[in-house]
Amino acid sequence: TNVLKDFDELPSQLMEHWLSEPVVLKKHAKHYQTGEVVPDGLIKRFKAAELFNEGFATIEYTSCALLDIALHSLSEYGDDFDLSKFEKDYLEEVGMPQGIIMRHRPSHFLHLFASSSYASGYYVYMWAQVLDNDVFAAFEETGDVFDPQTARRCRECIYSKGNTVAPQELFRKFRGRDPDATFMLKNRGLIPK
Repeated sequence: TNVLKDFDELPSQLMEHWLSEPVVLKKHAKHYQTGEVVPDGLIKRFKAAELFNEGFATIEYTSCALLDIALHSLSEYGDDFDLSKFEKDYLEEVGMPQGIIMRHRPSHFLHLFASSSYASGYYVYMWAQVLDNDVFAAFEETGDVFDPQTARRCRECIYSKGNTVAPQELFRKFRGRDPDATFMLKNRGLIPK
């Protein structure tokens, strides 16, 4: 479907939430030789490991998104523009923690300049996480992450509309409000649940 980049990743990232649901794992995660269903203890350890290094990963990603926006916000630069110096100065300005590096350095950061569709748009993956975590929270709030009524509303408001309605309107129609980053922060382990 042809939707704004801000909304583009929501449908696929939302689907990923169901992959680690115990009922899904019990159905599909079986030992390749014995067919034994994945044990509850292993599921518990898997769930605990999901949060490992999320603080690092969040900063690593966010620094790239911020640098992307900063570079595309420059109105002019001379022939003597030093990208490495700009990167170093900008990361100092935003307080990049020592010991964490950017996921992509500008010299190989394909999203930066490969096409106009992602120019200043690397943030969309994180924004999609805000959206998908909030949408999935609607399922969790029913007490059944497979709630048919919520699934029907999700299909009607998110999956079936494409670019026929502005994404923020579709989200508000589904959730009844603007997106809330709290769900993403909780699911990344960055704030308590």
